[in-house]
Amino acid sequence: MDLEEQVMGIIVNAGQSRSLCYEALRSAKNGDFEQADMLLHQASEFASLAHRVQTQLIEADEGEGKTPMTLIMVHAQDHLMTSMLAKELVVELIDVHRRIAQ
Repeated sequence: MDLEEQVMGIIVNAGQSRSLCYEALRSAKNGDFEQADMLLHQASEFASLAHRVQTQLIEADEGEGKTPMTLIMVHAQDHLMTSMLAKELVVELIDVHRRIAQ
């Protein structure tokens, strides 16, 4: 897999993770916590795929600047971090919805 494919893998998988997180939040808002949990699990799987590629790129770079830092690479890293933050916040919001529903 070349660098461009790896970077696109981060973008696609991180984006899918973030989308599933917000879908999980919508399910929780509708009181469907089982669906919300399933969607969060799927989101975690996509996040893991994106994170695995990021880790491979970091390992290949060895802290020596071997990996070219392009605009699309920065965009991919931004996507990944945004999706990770979204998941953390959505998990907390779903917990609030659970407490309210009790």
